[in-house]
Amino acid sequence: MNRVYKTSSILLILLAFLTSACKSNISRNDDGSLAVETAITQQELQDVISAAIADPLITNVTVTLQTGYVSVSADHQRLNNASKTDTLSFRLDLSVSNGQLIASVTEAQIDGIAIEQNRVDNWNQTIANRLSNFGRRQENATLQSVNITPETIIMTWNVVRQ
Repeated sequence: MNRVYKTSSILLILLAFLTSACKSNISRNDDGSLAVETAITQQELQDVISAAIADPLITNVTVTLQTGYVSVSADHQRLNNASKTDTLSFRLDLSVSNGQLIASVTEAQIDGIAIEQNRVDNWNQTIANRLSNFGRRQENATLQSVNITPETIIMTWNVVRQ
């Protein structure tokens, strides 16, 4: 009975990963845990960042994947003059600390003027939370690594049996 429960649990975890929005590759580690790689496309990341910014004055968010980081630009409509727009830009780095995804927005500016740090801190947390949802379908999933290429973002998770 216990073996059937464990097998069922593993199958449910696999099903959750396979039905997620992003693509996943799953393999078994020597210790019986699963290694799950989730791929996030440029468009999926662009959607995450747009939702994380959540500012009606910021439109046309464009994400460019680079080797090791992400470049983001957008239009920023002026609050006091809706007919004029400025350019918002920032660099996004992704890393792992203690099994958690860390998003780090740097060089955030609107037409060369730095964006206030509390706003950037909020973006960091919101982006990390939203991206973590792509791979962590189970509480027993721990992020091992994140790799950004010009084509995709690969997050590697370790999933252990409960």
